[in-house]
Amino acid sequence: MPNERLLRWAPEEWGLAAGWHEVVQPFLVSAEGQRLAAFVGERLAAGAVIYPPQPLRALALTPLGQINTVILGQDPYHGPGQAEGLAFSVRPGVKLPPSLRNMFKELRRNPKDPFPEHGSLVEWARRGVLLLNTSLTVEHGQPASHARKGWESLTDALLAEVASRASPCVYMLWGAHAQAKAGLIQENAARFGCEALVLQANHPSPLSAARPPVPFVGCAHFSMARDWLAARGQAAAF
Repeated sequence: MPNERLLRWAPEEWGLAAGWHEVVQPFLVSAEGQRLAAFVGERLAAGAVIYPPQPLRALALTPLGQINTVILGQDPYHGPGQAEGLAFSVRPGVKLPPSLRNMFKELRRNPKDPFPEHGSLVEWARRGVLLLNTSLTVEHGQPASHARKGWESLTDALLAEVASRASPCVYMLWGAHAQAKAGLIQENAARFGCEALVLQANHPSPLSAARPPVPFVGCAHFSMARDWLAARGQAAAF
């Protein structure tokens, strides 16, 4: 892929914001973490193109202590130049993927409001929105190619840590894959006395956004999150 920085398996170079090291390091040295590293290394050695170059970028941009919103995705975009290590986000200048376009439509309070100038959600991440995928790498042109290879153990641990410490916090779970984490979030939040608003709807992909049982289109999750956080003295980043 010309002019594209690609993944190199070097976690020590990815950087972590405050609060994450205690969750990530035990995973990386665990048997499951070592198996994941070996799998990724084998795929790289075989010539696979793997995105994004910095799988833990969400943890580099969003300190644990600043989180008030979690948006959970499934795995990174699998096209060249798209994935930037944040769920649903793409770099400036990259055409908006359909799911992100639907998110922006839902975000606008007034349909006449202009779309954002680009699809990068970096500023959201810097202002307390954890944009996390459940699987943090993917191969070119092969969606879900790194699912069930070990990332889920880490991202479950990350979600449990957030739920046990972030209060108040909104969780936007779109699609069955994300909604499967609702119990994990609710149990940990209740155990540690944290306020959590868990919002669930279909995935914003055009394949499911308008379908029952809970269409993403019209779900009003962004406005619900704004109002809920504002009532608790917090400002949403979006």
